[in-house]
Amino acid sequence: SSGINAEYGGGERWKTNVLLTAHFVPAIVFSIFFVLNLVLWGEGSSSAVPFGTLVGVLALWIGISVPLTFVGAFFGFRQPAIQYPTRTNQIPRHIPPQSFYSKEIPGILMGGVLPVGSVFIQLYFIFNSIWAHQIYYMFWFLFVVFIILVITCAETTILLCYFHLCSEDYHWWWRSFLSSGSSALYFFLYAVYFYAERLQMEGAASLFIFFGYTLIMAIYFFLLTGFVGFISCYFFVNKIYSVVKTD
Repeated sequence: SSGINAEYGGGERWKTNVLLTAHFVPAIVFSIFFVLNLVLWGEGSSSAVPFGTLVGVLALWIGISVPLTFVGAFFGFRQPAIQYPTRTNQIPRHIPPQSFYSKEIPGILMGGVLPVGSVFIQLYFIFNSIWAHQIYYMFWFLFVVFIILVITCAETTILLCYFHLCSEDYHWWWRSFLSSGSSALYFFLYAVYFYAERLQMEGAASLFIFFGYTLIMAIYFFLLTGFVGFISCYFFVNKIYSVVKTD
């Protein structure tokens, strides 16, 4: 991503880009996991991760993941600049008033419905396997559902992006990421329903553990679906503007 970031206006902030890539999401996930582990230690649970293992994971993050991120950024910034398919104006064009479904918040919320709907049934079996101690054995079908999820995210985000471009709204970058990534919100809402209707957990510790680990899964689900939506729109926009003939 460093090469793309440098070409599209992030070259001056390359240090911030690299530092956030290496630390932002891992720090959030590790912090949540560490707090959950403290709760397990306080409850005297045997499933608590030993302190030495936590130190080892932290060492892997700082000693391997962070340096590899800097190495990847170094080679990314040395790549040839991305070529624009058409000329762009230096003065931003005025965006006309948008209809309700074309506005940012409604469009983003609509974009996450179909992706999470395509994996809704499998979420039930996965949550049962994790929290209800049932065996999950349909891994081949899970792979098929994953492919369906990727295709659904790509098609939904491209369709919404096309509608926005037709309404002369060219702010598609973050919207494409958030439209597809909003499926993580519905993922978390389903987890709330599953906890309330399917599980018989008691105590504040169980509640904290369930929603803590679910939050970690939702974060990675957000990043996965958001990436699929953005990269699909990225190639889609480059393709349609590359065939536009300009004088």
